[in-house]
Order: sequence, then structure tokens, then C-alpha cells
Amino acid sequence: MSSITVGALGIIAFFVLLALRMPIAFAMAVVGFMGFSYLTSTSAGFSMVAKELYATFSSYTLGVIAMFVWMGFLAFYSGIGTRLYIFAYKMIGHFPGGLAIATQVACGIFGAICGSNTATAATMGAIALPEMEKYNYDKSLATASIAAGGVLGVLIPPSVIFIVYGMATEQSIGKLFIAGIIPGIILMLLYIGVIVLLTSRNPALGPAGPRATWEERGKALLGGLLEVLVVFSLSIGGLFAGWFTPTEAGAVGAGGVLGISLLRKRLTWEGFKKSLLDTTRTTAMIMIIIAGAIIFGRFMAISRVPFELASWVAGLPLSPVMIMAVILFIYLLLGCFIDALALVLLTIPIFFPIVVYTLGYDPIWFGVIMVLVVAMGVITPPVGMNVYIIKGVAPDIPLEVIFKGIWPFLLAVIVCLAILIAFPQLTTFLPGMLSR
Repeated sequence: MSSITVGALGIIAFFVLLALRMPIAFAMAVVGFMGFSYLTSTSAGFSMVAKELYATFSSYTLGVIAMFVWMGFLAFYSGIGTRLYIFAYKMIGHFPGGLAIATQVACGIFGAICGSNTATAATMGAIALPEMEKYNYDKSLATASIAAGGVLGVLIPPSVIFIVYGMATEQSIGKLFIAGIIPGIILMLLYIGVIVLLTSRNPALGPAGPRATWEERGKALLGGLLEVLVVFSLSIGGLFAGWFTPTEAGAVGAGGVLGISLLRKRLTWEGFKKSLLDTTRTTAMIMIIIAGAIIFGRFMAISRVPFELASWVAGLPLSPVMIMAVILFIYLLLGCFIDALALVLLTIPIFFPIVVYTLGYDPIWFGVIMVLVVAMGVITPPVGMNVYIIKGVAPDIPLEVIFKGIWPFLLAVIVCLAILIAFPQLTTFLPGMLSR
């Protein structure tokens, strides 16, 4: 068989293994090893697997993932997410739909110290959902707004997906981080617009909460927002300024959250131990997915499937915008079945050369677009990881009720995507300033 045929069969075998419910990391590793061994030799396959596993788990650069993940879990167990929600709630909770709007604001700010969509959704779900239930919010709106708000956790820096994308494509993580700020704010505003539109048409969906006094708002500001601004300025600001490498910025951020939590006596010994345990589990999961994706990528490279696909795409009688639209549609479909992080790593060897080298798009812009598209998968059926997390927080609410409320927010993501495609400067402006 030709290498192209072997590569195509490998892709089919991968999806078969997924259908058989094999974990994504192992499915990529098994197919990658077998395909690579078939095209070279078994000894070369074993050597490649051993080398990539060791390189992944011993990588100093990938240590940034553990640092930013730990920062997020420390923020969760020290109650920073709770105080952020209280701050947003005191400011705008008295408007119709105010609690849902406050959730989006809190998700956006919490995303500035947490690089995970699942952690953001879980944190805000545990905090905001009881409040919305207390004020008789529509269950569909309440749950869907939290699940959708979790997407902000991977768009607003820091972001684990941005880190992995930057590593895989050799792009500046600092530039990717800063490129996600404006799109993250745009998406948050679009979410708020959805809530305002829904509650203005039917106020019963989101009754207004009580109005807080200015004294209460001042206390909430000092107790919730100030510490996040300090950590964000120290960690991400230091990264932008060139004071730290990404790994050092993650360590500084985690140290900052830990220091503030201890000074304010917000972190218990039990919470500290749980943050370490959860960080270890999450980091190990991410690392094994990265290793599996690299092994699969080695197989794809030697099979020449990405290169032949790029040549085929270049010869299509379509404009670059139409080809890009097809690629994004493929991402949207795959995102319904494959985890966001695994999808990024799986498709980079195939689509990155096409988008950047064949179509000529900016790699930083494509990174933001990719994160936004694959993040749609965490709120769409049947996978919808964020939806299942909210279901875990509220087991009495049926899944179909949550998914029913997702569609307006999914439309907001699509609108955000269209804006960024039409005006790529919104993504590239800040990274361009960083280069000067």
C-alpha cells in the first residue's frame, strides 16, 4: 500500500477506536505507533514512541501547563471564584437577567486566572446556580448561561489550549495570550446581549435581584476583583512585558494566588491538598493527550497525508475564505464528538500547514479562531463537556433542558467567529503592538 493509503486507513482506524470508547490519547498513540511502524519498521516505531513519551513528560516548557492549572485550582479552592461572582452580582444583579449577566462577567474575570473551560464552568455552576434558583430563574437560561460562560475560560488568557497550540505550532504563547483578550471581551458582550434580549422579551426568564448599596459594592470590589487584578498584572503582565518566560509566568501566578490566599486565610489545608491532587490528575491527562497526539502526528507526517491534502486544497477553484469556511465547518462537526484539547492536537498536523502556508492566514489569528471553534464543542451535543459538568452540579435538571438553552449562546459564538473572520485586526492588533 502507498503511504497515503496507510495514512487514510489510520485516520479511519482512529475513529473506529473512538467509537469503541477507547480513550482519545491511547487511540492516537496506538494508531500512530502502528502506522509509523508499518511505514518504517517496528524497532523505529518503538524508538519513536519512547522518545516522544520521554520528551513530553520531561519537557521544562510544558511545565507551564501544570503551573497555570494549579493557579486555577488554587483560585477555586480559596474561594476567589465565589468572591468574583459576589462582586459582579452586587454591581449588576438588580437588572432583569442580572444574575446571568453577572455570571458572564465573573466567568470572564475568573478566566484571567484560570485556563480551563471545565474549571470555570464547575466553579461558577456551584456558585451562581443556587442564586439563580433562589430568584426563580428559568432553568434553561440559568444552566446554559453558566455552561456557555465556561468557554471564556479558554479564550481569555491564560489558556491551556493556547499553550498547547503554541507549543505544537512553535508560535509565541505570549502573543497568543494577548490575542485572546479582545475576542474574549467581544464574546462576553455577545453573551450579555443574548441574556438582555431574552429577558427583555420575557422578564420571567430572569427576575431582577435586590439592589446592593454602594458600601456593599465597595466591599465586593476590594474582596473580589482586586486580588485577581494583582495576580493577572503580575503573571500575565510580566509575560507581556518580557520579564518572565511562560513557565515562569505560570509559577509566579500560582505563587501569587497561593500567597494571597494564605495572607487572607482563605485556603484550608484540605483545600491545598485537593488543589495539588486535582492539578496532578489534570496535568497528567493533558500530558498523555499531548504525547499521543505527537505520536499520531509523526505517523501523519511520514504518511504525507497533510502535504497531499494541502496540495489538493491549493488546487480547488475556491477562494481562501470559502476554503477556510469548509475547514471551520469540519472543526465544528468534529468538536461535537472529540474533546477540545485532543481535537486541536489531532488536527494541527493536517490543517495548520493548509491555513498558514497554503492560504496565507496569520498563525496567531488562526490560533484564536481554532480555540473559539473547538470551544463550541464543549457546549454542543453529544459531547458538550461543560453541559455535563453543569448537569453534575444540578443533577435534578434534565440534559435536554440545558441543551435547549444553549442554542442562543451558540449563535453568539458563531457571530463572534464571523466578526473575527471579517475583522482579523481585532485579533492581531495587540500581538502586533507586543512585537514593536
